[in-house]
Amino acid sequence: MARLEERLKDKARALGFDAVGIAPAAVPEAAATGLETFIAEGRHGTMEWLAATLARRRHPRALWPEARTAIVCAMNYGPPQGLDPLARPKRRAHGVVSLYALRRDYHAVIKGRLKHLAQWLVKHTGAEVKVFVDTAPLLERPLAAQAGIGWTGKHTCVLSRAFGNWLLLGVILSTARLAPDAPARAHCGSCTACLDICPTGAFIGPRRLDARRCISYLTIEHSGPVPRRLRASMGNRVFGCDDCLAVCPWNRHARAASEAKLALKEELLDLPLADLARLDEAAFRRLFATTPVRRAGYRRFIANVLIAIGNSGKAGLADPAAARLDDPHPLIRAMAVWALHRLWPRETWRARRARALVWEHDQMVRAEWLADEMERTA
Repeated sequence: MARLEERLKDKARALGFDAVGIAPAAVPEAAATGLETFIAEGRHGTMEWLAATLARRRHPRALWPEARTAIVCAMNYGPPQGLDPLARPKRRAHGVVSLYALRRDYHAVIKGRLKHLAQWLVKHTGAEVKVFVDTAPLLERPLAAQAGIGWTGKHTCVLSRAFGNWLLLGVILSTARLAPDAPARAHCGSCTACLDICPTGAFIGPRRLDARRCISYLTIEHSGPVPRRLRASMGNRVFGCDDCLAVCPWNRHARAASEAKLALKEELLDLPLADLARLDEAAFRRLFATTPVRRAGYRRFIANVLIAIGNSGKAGLADPAAARLDDPHPLIRAMAVWALHRLWPRETWRARRARALVWEHDQMVRAEWLADEMERTA
């Protein structure tokens, strides 16, 4: 009879996981220290929850003292054949949503399968289990490397020889003592393609990310206006960014996602910015129902769309941006002002500014109307 570990992996694959590995319930010291440095240097931006949960993230047993084994499962979400993620930012009048978010929210899909696998493990060992999918203070990526799923690429994401870097992770912690797999070895070599392509220069070195400059952070996690110096580099990316993933040479071995519940929603692929700018909150929720895009929230998303409109160079997109000058949310008004500053003729801009400054009292929005004057006199 096959060993328990092999039967566990067979069960995981039968449930739809593309890769599975086993590791001790312990994060390598280098990974824990790297997170500490990341937070100490302020590179986590406004993600205060990372700092608040640092002690528990350092070690899975701080989260659950009885844990002995981590079972790491991965689902492939590779793009379908013929879809070039690096070509999408070139369609300047369309909004780009990161590929992982153009499908059903993976948290629900993976968690359901993990629960089935955990129940199988309980049945065959009597051990206790806990299931995690990116919603608890657990360092999944270092655990994935320890479990042999893949190594941590220079872009800080898990990279696999079989699937490239298109992998979504889930973890089962258990009191069972299972034989661990060999940790994955890094195969990046001297390649720096992922570091070099970043539109905003968010990497300060291999495996050293400054989230405050990362488009994924800026379009999803960041609160408040995106710093002016970074907006032009965001292009038409309105939720996340795939550039550092898509450029990786190991993706030549990648394959399209096979899990039906993670099928790409092609109707959401590169929607016109004009249509996105006209969404009200109810329409936003309907359009992106069941997808991760809702996580950004309506205000953040529309603000991202307006930045993309400002970067489009399309004068015809000024009208949907101008319609947002009366929006009740200051962040949206402020980004509409920025977009129109880049699209309107100078005379139109100055005339509208003179009128707006009479009634606009929000300091963030006023700062956008006055930004060019302040920059000129700085």
